Amino acid sequence: MNESGLSGVAAKLRADLGHAKVIDDRQELRTYECDGLAHYKVVPGLVVLAETTADVAATVRACVAAGVPFVARGSGTGLSGGALPHADGVLVVTSRMRRILEVDRDGQRAVVEPGVINLQVSRAAAPVGYYYAPDPSSQQVCSIGGNVAENSGGAHCLKYGFTTNHVLGLELVTPDGEVVELGGKAPDPPGYDLLGPLVGSEGTLGIATRVTVRLVRSPETVRTLLAGFPGTDEAGQAVSAIIGAGVIPAAIEMMDALAIEAAEAAVHCGYPDGAGAVLVVELDGPAAEVAAQFTEVEAFCRDRGAFEIRIAADDAERALFWKGRKSAFAAVGRISPDYIVQDGVIPRTALPEVLRAIAALSGRRGVRVANVFHAGDGNLHPLVLFDDAEPGAGEAAEQVSGEILDLCIAHGGSITGEHGVGSDKAKHMPRMFTEADLDTMQLVRCAFDPAGLSNPGKIFPTPRLCGEVPGRHRGAHPLVDAGLAEQF
Repeated sequence: MNESGLSGVAAKLRADLGHAKVIDDRQELRTYECDGLAHYKVVPGLVVLAETTADVAATVRACVAAGVPFVARGSGTGLSGGALPHADGVLVVTSRMRRILEVDRDGQRAVVEPGVINLQVSRAAAPVGYYYAPDPSSQQVCSIGGNVAENSGGAHCLKYGFTTNHVLGLELVTPDGEVVELGGKAPDPPGYDLLGPLVGSEGTLGIATRVTVRLVRSPETVRTLLAGFPGTDEAGQAVSAIIGAGVIPAAIEMMDALAIEAAEAAVHCGYPDGAGAVLVVELDGPAAEVAAQFTEVEAFCRDRGAFEIRIAADDAERALFWKGRKSAFAAVGRISPDYIVQDGVIPRTALPEVLRAIAALSGRRGVRVANVFHAGDGNLHPLVLFDDAEPGAGEAAEQVSGEILDLCIAHGGSITGEHGVGSDKAKHMPRMFTEADLDTMQLVRCAFDPAGLSNPGKIFPTPRLCGEVPGRHRGAHPLVDAGLAEQF
């Protein structure tokens, strides 16, 4: 892509959309140089502030006509570099598309634009007795479009599932600029399930411009428990005991001593003194069922070594229990100038073993690791701490981060649970998937985007082009020879 191509796109979009929606000033462009993973930064060639589906479609069509790559971005809270811009491309920002178009109480559905903030959906549905279940820790700022792109989870995904379990329909601008409707309000529309590959496709298969989501009835009762343990071994054993007994809480969250230290420094959450780990366990549902299960959960925690158990007396105390957990990622900035937020998955029965291995790895490498995670489904979020001002510290942190993912794979897990692959983890994909697996995924991508313009350079470790025959590739890729890509 050459400069004249991007300039031509800019001129056309100004004419079609108006000057106010098109940004090309270098200083203004820098606002969009990264998402929540600030370790990677690229200043976009052009930014379009889309306000309608027509704006998005016009932008994509202009890019396709000029052979210019494009990347969608919502609130920019992603943690894998999934919305990292292209230096010679267009960043399509959907944060102005923030209308809640419908809340259908009887149908238990809501229809929203992609820039709507996650928590706003629940607030809109609350007056009619419903809410939107997926709740990432960033739910006060993250957008539904980004949640769809990354298949976001959250603390309550243990019981209620991920974004994919709550998206019923999409209006999509395809990578050639066509506007299509997929799914709808029906629980299971006929034909191929095209929503499946789209939710979690990280913007590589198109841009969602309207989303139909499932609403969940507000529970009769919610009860929340905070338990302090000597260490993560005991807390992990309690988690396995709870799930093994057939009790499925709405959420089970764990934090280790270093994460607790950060949360206390940031929000003064008042967790048990001397705790090597805490669990936040929340149950919801019919009052009688919750009461019976809560008794079991308390017993399992005490039997596995909990030295202090607190039960939230009201919504205010419940919010305080959650405040420490929800603020954990940002709170780590109180104890470390820089950190990498990792996102791996393991079987929950392997929690004690893997956490011990992470602690041993941290000790060997001399790199501190704070652990915050969705313990109920084994979704780890190790925070690898470093000071980028120290020579080699960033590289050492990246090495530890990669070795943690290797631990997850070795225990039958995954390199990501909810943050996505993006730019950050593409190089790890061959550790988890065979070349045949990766080629099959690439064929799906090419079916949607044969020109390879929609969020290029994400997910896949090598820059395979859609015209290439899948299979083992010999020698360097032409884009590598041209200095335009890195081959892992």
